[in-house]
Amino acid sequence: MRHVPAPNAPATDAFVALLTYEGRALLDELRDHDPAQELATATRLRRDHPADLVSAALGQARLRQRAVAKFGAEDAYRMFFTPNGVEQATRAGVAAYRARRFAALGVRRLADLCCGIGGDAIALARAGIEVLAVDRDPLTCEVVRANAAALGLAELIEVRCADVTEVDTSSYDTVFVDPARRGGRGRIFDPEAYSPPLSWAVEAARKAPHAALKIAPGVPHEAIPEDAEAEWISDGGDVKEAVLWFGTDPGTHRATLLPGGASLVGRGLPDPAVRPVGRYLYEPDGAVIRAHLVAEAATELGDGGLIDETIAYVTSDELRASAYAAAYEITDVLPFNLKKLKAIVRERGIGVAVIKKRGSAVEPEELRKKLKLAGANSCVIVLTRVAGAPAMLLGQPARA
Repeated sequence: MRHVPAPNAPATDAFVALLTYEGRALLDELRDHDPAQELATATRLRRDHPADLVSAALGQARLRQRAVAKFGAEDAYRMFFTPNGVEQATRAGVAAYRARRFAALGVRRLADLCCGIGGDAIALARAGIEVLAVDRDPLTCEVVRANAAALGLAELIEVRCADVTEVDTSSYDTVFVDPARRGGRGRIFDPEAYSPPLSWAVEAARKAPHAALKIAPGVPHEAIPEDAEAEWISDGGDVKEAVLWFGTDPGTHRATLLPGGASLVGRGLPDPAVRPVGRYLYEPDGAVIRAHLVAEAATELGDGGLIDETIAYVTSDELRASAYAAAYEITDVLPFNLKKLKAIVRERGIGVAVIKKRGSAVEPEELRKKLKLAGANSCVIVLTRVAGAPAMLLGQPARA
């Protein structure tokens, strides 16, 4: 496991100062502050408070504002964060879903390894599960403790500052591992370059009755162990993560769509046949595509088939409701031609266009600039391939 230097004492001391009465009062005062006015705000506050405390409070206030998108305002403005913690934390809705899965498995005590700022630990504790939250970064551990206390969960969350590879989890009935997937140069795509490596996490998981490992959604399918269930999760249409489950359904591939919770399970179906573009085009959710379950989604769509053997768009002459794909009514199917497209949007008074692409080299934002949209009407433009040739499809959202 690679060594990452612990934060220096001043950083931890500055954070601890925020937990004092004065620090918390400052944070309350800064709840709705305008970052554009930060210099004036800092100058004013330093008249009555130590400069280091004001700087720490302003930094924390910025992090709380960023965290609202993941945790909601009620929790975010009570919690504490680090910059990396906000970036890497599990979205609250995703963590709550996973906690429900653990609870349904009968989990009572869980070791949360690489816990970060505690997003998953919080959701697990709220589901009634006792959590050992482990991280090797002292500052992060202080943040987890503060979050557990702030949310009234301290009795269910034990925090331990340690190297996760040295923690004995034998007394816990479940292990959850969320390896670090970012390094100094950004995202890490090689699972063996995670910290700890995926191979270590898999072996740790196999020692427990149940376990789950959070991994990047782009993980190669050949890297998934045969004794694991692989689940891809999207939230609001955005793919957030993949999870390897042990002790559940080995070999299963699943796509789960939040917030609704619809879950599509693979059946090993062959890809649908390629057919001409029909009246409707279906765009499978990203989790469905990542899980390689387009065929399973297409079975719900009547005479659904692919528009191209390499493109994950399904077409059909029928409009059917599906939790796993968005539907569009197609009015035009044309070979891609910029001049022709500009003429169409001009003639139809298209002022608002949703531009989608799959299998096209054209960049939507560059195309948008060239189209010079103007008018009261709207449309959806799909840049793709149809039977191997570049094409543009125009239409409107459709609802069954």
